[in-house]
Amino acid sequence: MRAPRTTIRRSRLIASVVSLLVVSALAVSDTGASAAPTVGAAPSAASVTGATSAVESLAIAGTAWAVDGRTGKLRVLADATVSDSDLVQLREAARQFSGAVSLDRLGGTLRTLLSGGDGIYTSTGRCSAGVNVQSGSTYYFVTAGHCTDGVSTWYTSSAMATAIGTTTATSYPGNDFGVVRYTNTAVPHPGTIGSVDITGTATAYIGQSVCRRGATTGVHCGVVTALNATVNYGSGAVVHGLIQTNICAEPGDSGGPLYAGDKVIGILSGGSGNCTTGGNTYYQPIQEALNTYGLSVY
Repeated sequence: MRAPRTTIRRSRLIASVVSLLVVSALAVSDTGASAAPTVGAAPSAASVTGATSAVESLAIAGTAWAVDGRTGKLRVLADATVSDSDLVQLREAARQFSGAVSLDRLGGTLRTLLSGGDGIYTSTGRCSAGVNVQSGSTYYFVTAGHCTDGVSTWYTSSAMATAIGTTTATSYPGNDFGVVRYTNTAVPHPGTIGSVDITGTATAYIGQSVCRRGATTGVHCGVVTALNATVNYGSGAVVHGLIQTNICAEPGDSGGPLYAGDKVIGILSGGSGNCTTGGNTYYQPIQEALNTYGLSVY
């Protein structure tokens, strides 16, 4: 991974350019009913750490996991593509750390979907720009790394008549963020999310009230439900350190911003479900991307 050659100043969310990586699944329990975890004595940190290592070592595509903030247990989600034999392995891992793990089935499939509405376009798909950033007099935006991976030039529409800029850095998988430099001075890059003027960044915490804005579904709000979540999207694409929320999203929202008030918190990586029946979404913390490339919001 290379840092941009130009020094990057601050950043801004451009809410008009957006695409979503959607983890298309609805969380249900193994019995078919959505179950709220029972609050009781929290498991030991060592057992949770051991369970996390055991689940990750299985390397099963279509799974996601994070520590549940209410119970302290590791909550593992398995989508419809996880085979019965793989599910047996997951259950066996849970048994080895009894009381430290809960396992739930998802009703759909964890996957990445580049689609969009009002977004940034390439010849292979569309994504969302999450936050405008700058360094000196040079402007960029941060978006999802799965969007910028292997992509050079971005355009304002599917006709690809007006260029926006070029990808300068990508961190994916592992992380999920990328940086695009504005090369067309005629393309505006305001420091807002919709009508919200962004003045800085914030660190997520469990229970925090947050909102997400995307090109396909607009603004939706909810709460942070877990931190440091991991998602295995398949084909070797595993992303760590994500923020989990109960906010819905759909294809075309990927790369869009997660924010609280006038502070940006993260960039949309993926999600489950949709905005009709509900869902969950995962976000790359924004500060990691800013620190990596020397960026800041303005």
